[in-house]
Formats: sequence, C-alpha cells, structure tokens
Amino acid sequence: MNKTKNLIFTSAIKVFSINGYDRATMDGIASEAGVAKGTLYYYFKSKEEIFKYIISEGMKVIQEEIDESVSKTDGEIEKLRTVFKTQLSLVNRNRDFFKVVASQLWGKEIRQFELRDIVNNYINYIESFISTSINAKMIKKGNSMLITYLFVGILSSCSIYEVSKNEENIDDIVDNVMNYILNGIGI
Repeated sequence: MNKTKNLIFTSAIKVFSINGYDRATMDGIASEAGVAKGTLYYYFKSKEEIFKYIISEGMKVIQEEIDESVSKTDGEIEKLRTVFKTQLSLVNRNRDFFKVVASQLWGKEIRQFELRDIVNNYINYIESFISTSINAKMIKKGNSMLITYLFVGILSSCSIYEVSKNEENIDDIVDNVMNYILNGIGI
C-alpha cells in the first residue's frame, strides 16, 4: 500500500469510527487525510469503495499478523494461545477498526452482507486452528465450527473487558482465559 493510500486507509477508519457509515463523507475522509478531494477520488470512486477497501485490507492485515505470530510457535494449544493473544493485541491497537466492523455487522445493506462474508472467512480461518487442535487430540473432539464461534465469542468479550478495564497485562488475560477454555469454570 503506498503512502497516500495508507493515509486514506487510516483516515477513513477514523472517520467511519467517529461518524458511522451513514454520516461519513468523502469530504470528511479527504480532510482527515489531508489530501485533496480529487486525490481521494483518484484512488476510490465512492465512500462504499473506501469502506470495502478498509474492511478487506484490515482483515488481511489481521490474518497476516496472526500467521506471522503463529509461525514462530510450536504446539497446537500454544498456537491457539498465540491466536488469542495476537487478536487481543490487535483489538487494543486498532480499536477504531474494530468499532467500524462491529457497528456494520448488522443490517440489510449490501456492504453489511459483504462484511459478514469477510467475517465468516475470518471465522473459517480461526476454525482451521481449532480443527488442527482436535485432530492432534489437544482439545476434545466436537463440532469445530461451534467451538470456533465459542472461541471468537470469548475473544470478543475479552476485548471488551480489556478495553473497559484498561488492562495492561494481556498475557495474564490470555493465560486466564485459555485456562478457563481448556479446563472449564467448574470446581
């Protein structure tokens, strides 16, 4: 991504995060990026196109960072822990992006259906880690997609916890959550 397109990317995320999709404007994005409106239109034909771009690129960056972190890790459970920690760190560093995703998941507009497809692709990506752990007999055999949704749901809840409690030590959160996931919360 070139410098100008990256600037538009980060500025659009901020504008969508603050204003929501409906109130975000091309003028607002250009102003936030500090570029002429013509420059913005050189790269993107519409607000819809910018939105699609930030979502697809943002999710691509997330998967790349998870892949890089996991590639340095051995053992299936440790890989799940790494996925969890990396995702939690990404939410912490990219709150505006996750706010845009969360705010647009529901609804019946084409962009919202497309966003759900992108999120479903991400869930399938996470499911591959769960399936591998099941096949390696590191976690109980079960419905890998249901387990993945539970994993992603817990991850989402932990992200809210981390943001609202302003937790500093992500390792402690990850250790506790992985312990609860793997051992349950029973006595």
